[in-house]
Amino acid sequence: MTADLHATARALVAPGKGILAADESAPTIKRRFDGIGVESTETNRRDWRQLLFTADGVGDYISGVILFDETLRQQASDGRTIVEVLTANGVIPGIKIDQGAKDLAGAPDEKVTEGLDGLRERLDEYRELGARFTKWRAVIAIGDGIPSDYCLDVNAHALARMAALSQEARLVPIIEPEVLMDGEHDIAACADATERALRATFAACADQRVDLPGALLKPNMVLSGKSAAERAPAETVAAETLRVFRNAVPAAVPGCVFLSGGQSDAEATINLDAINRLAAQDGAPWELSFSYGRGLQATPLGVWAGQAANIPAAQSAFQLRAKVTAAACRGQYTPALEQQSPPT
Repeated sequence: MTADLHATARALVAPGKGILAADESAPTIKRRFDGIGVESTETNRRDWRQLLFTADGVGDYISGVILFDETLRQQASDGRTIVEVLTANGVIPGIKIDQGAKDLAGAPDEKVTEGLDGLRERLDEYRELGARFTKWRAVIAIGDGIPSDYCLDVNAHALARMAALSQEARLVPIIEPEVLMDGEHDIAACADATERALRATFAACADQRVDLPGALLKPNMVLSGKSAAERAPAETVAAETLRVFRNAVPAAVPGCVFLSGGQSDAEATINLDAINRLAAQDGAPWELSFSYGRGLQATPLGVWAGQAANIPAAQSAFQLRAKVTAAACRGQYTPALEQQSPPT
């Protein structure tokens, strides 16, 4: 079992590939569909995700896809299951298993992610349905006196608990302690909060006997707040991110798949490229890849706009985003790639 987990974890961070996060909850995807004037029906949600999963050459750049519960159970329009569609394209199916962030008792403005109740049984079912990895997101805000140790500890415990249960079910856990970029804070505040969150998370993983070579980390980049007066450039983001990781992420973890976290397509790509260029220069024990949602989907979603006639153009837009993001995860991104025709 351990060897299978290790092999799957390594496959998910194969050089030049990353993960598509297509696990938006019903409220989140409704907001995104509202933005393009499309009703959020089950069929429309299936059609949108199927568009992404069936793009030509998707497996050249995408190693795995995180699915929402509904999607894992759906059939494509040709009668195949979504799992069959993905595996036929060489893409590993995964599943979001948390049940969302809720207010943390006794801690105003902080959250704890729920979903541990009944998780063991759900994991067995997800494995049976074809999932091979899981993802759980903790939400950590920066503000006056936060994040608190209390918030970091309870979220770290939940992340480690889900990771141990996932591995028991022969599923690779993706551990996501996301420090949000919302706010006016500087990059130093993000670095401090991120390092504290990572240290707490991996201490809990050690306590709960999580096998680190069979797990992945989905971290935020170390960024200035979205509303900061002066936002740090990509070179500083790269240096601070790698400094924090060297202090807090064990070398046994095979890979870090960054979330885009509200960055624009361009910002997420440029920062990922800068991180990988610096890692190639200075050395790093982990693969540094991506697990993007909006960073891969925002452009093609607008192109699609719910119209079947737009599917080829939307797939081309997705292919191009996947191609340039994969180049960034090799430290080979250039702005000229954005002007190229999508891969055929």
